[in-house]
Amino acid sequence: MASHEIETLVQALARLPGLGPRSARRAVLYLLKKREGALAPLLRALEGVNERLSTCDTCGNVDTTNPCGICADPRRDSRMLCVVEDVPDLWALERSRLFPGKFHVLGGKLSALDGVRPEDLGIDTLIARVSGGEVDEVVLAMNATLDGQTTAHYLAERLESHPVRITQLAHGLPVGGELDYLDDGTLAQALRARRPVS
Repeated sequence: MASHEIETLVQALARLPGLGPRSARRAVLYLLKKREGALAPLLRALEGVNERLSTCDTCGNVDTTNPCGICADPRRDSRMLCVVEDVPDLWALERSRLFPGKFHVLGGKLSALDGVRPEDLGIDTLIARVSGGEVDEVVLAMNATLDGQTTAHYLAERLESHPVRITQLAHGLPVGGELDYLDDGTLAQALRARRPVS
């Protein structure tokens, strides 16, 4: 059996999303075998992030600078604001490199079952950003779940008194998707959002 320290490392890694005890054990064995090439650089990277990690006061993104790299980038279009539920959603959209504007992270979604109310989210800071008059369009990029759509509807109502264009991400059939494999909700949304053939 491994030492207490190694077993503690395995248990710590096993708590990460997507890693179970067996995957964590394999990762630890790899790190131990490649100590100089993998373990040492990983430790330095973790220490660097741990020392500098912060939450952006402007948008709620997680970065090593405040404001974050996206908010500080002068090339970003500050007239466009994309609202997401949480940081992984922001990172997913940013990976696509298709959205030229800035972001706002709510920190979750409204959920009656989980007891998440509007005051528990970053909605007031969103309204304050929009009230500043610099934003022309707010893109509601909520997940296509019941709670996500409830959140989007609530935000649209809160923003309707502001002179901004409110848009929402399209939902429906994925490119390359086969109808037989899609769930009923996706099919229903695709039918409701149908458009003329050009």
